[in-house]
Formats: sequence, structure tokens, C-alpha cells
Amino acid sequence: MTFEPKIKRTVVFIDGQNLYHAAREAFGHTFPNYDVRALAERICQAQDWQLIGVQFYTGVPDRADDPFWSHFWAGKLAVMGRQEVIVYSRPLRYRNKRIRLPDGSEHTYLAGEEKGIDVRIALDVIRMAHRREFDVALILSQDQDLSEVAKEIRTIATEQERWLKIACAFPFSPTTRNRRGIDRTDWIHLTREFYDSCLDRRDYRPKSIREGRIEN
Repeated sequence: MTFEPKIKRTVVFIDGQNLYHAAREAFGHTFPNYDVRALAERICQAQDWQLIGVQFYTGVPDRADDPFWSHFWAGKLAVMGRQEVIVYSRPLRYRNKRIRLPDGSEHTYLAGEEKGIDVRIALDVIRMAHRREFDVALILSQDQDLSEVAKEIRTIATEQERWLKIACAFPFSPTTRNRRGIDRTDWIHLTREFYDSCLDRRDYRPKSIREGRIEN
């Protein structure tokens, strides 16, 4: 028989791109304006969990491909590092994509894709569970590829004869189309009021853009 611990050590795993797209759909935010440390702290406080670690995962464009977003992420990830957030970044891979326009014509554009983020999150959650480094794994993502991780966490809990929980949190509003959290996890809805209380007010744009100049 396993007993629920009074103090629930929690590690938060954040899929940066998944969180951004969910917040854009739910709340209309047009760029990754979240403060991941503040979000993790507020969610854990609301659930009466003890936050012991935050890990952030994202794809980052190369400066040659997209200098604006490369600069943005370099600054934002540096701040996360000072907040004791463990950062895992991978270069975006660019591929041509085609879409059909309403007039029947086709448009080709270059789109950045991140590969391996869900695999990295899965590996970290399972590794840390085996090492008994948390009681709760909180994932900020709706990626259903991670549902197998939830199944594995239950197996680990049985093998170690201890209490373990896996939950996922995601932005939620009346405009949200994807209303499902990760299967086999506890779902936590983040309202606009809750999310907006954890915004990152820092400006990571290049200095030339902030001052109204254009870089050559």
C-alpha cells in the first residue's frame, strides 16, 4: 500500500512552443510572453505542491535564418538560466511547406520545425522518476505523444511502491479548440487571468528595433 506524501516535490517540464501556440489560440497572445518561473511557482502554489525544479524545452532558429527570433530567444533563455531554469534548446529545421489559398492557387513558404523536443521531455521525466527526484511531474504541453510517459510513470510507481502523479497544465478559454490535456494525466486549466498574471514584461527585441532603427 502506498501513501500520499504530505510534501509533494514537483518538477515542471515546459514545452515552450506548445505553450505559446496554446496561449495564442486561447488568449490571442502573439509571441512567447510567458514567465516560465512565475507560471511554475503559481501553479504549484495553487495545487499545494513544493516546486523543486523547472525545465524548459524549445526550438531556436539560427541567426542566419531568422535574426529577430534568434536574438529574442538568446535573451529570453539567458534570463531563464539566471532564474535557475534548466534550458534544453534545439535548432529549428526549415522546410518548404505549401498551402492552398482561397482562390485555388498555392503558396510556398519556409517553416521552422522543432524535432525531438517531446522525446527529450519524455526521457527526462522517466529518468528523474526512476531516480526518485520528484513526486509530481507537471508538464505544460498538450502533446499526446507524451501519453506513453504517463503510462510509464504508473509502472514506475508500482515498481518503487510509492505515490507518483503526472499532470499537465495548458491555457484554456472559450476560443480554445484543443480542449484535451495529455491522456492519462490530471488536467489543469490555465485561465486568462491566471496566465496574464505570469507574463514576462522584458523586451527581448534587438536594440535597433526598440529604437526604431533598421539593421542592415
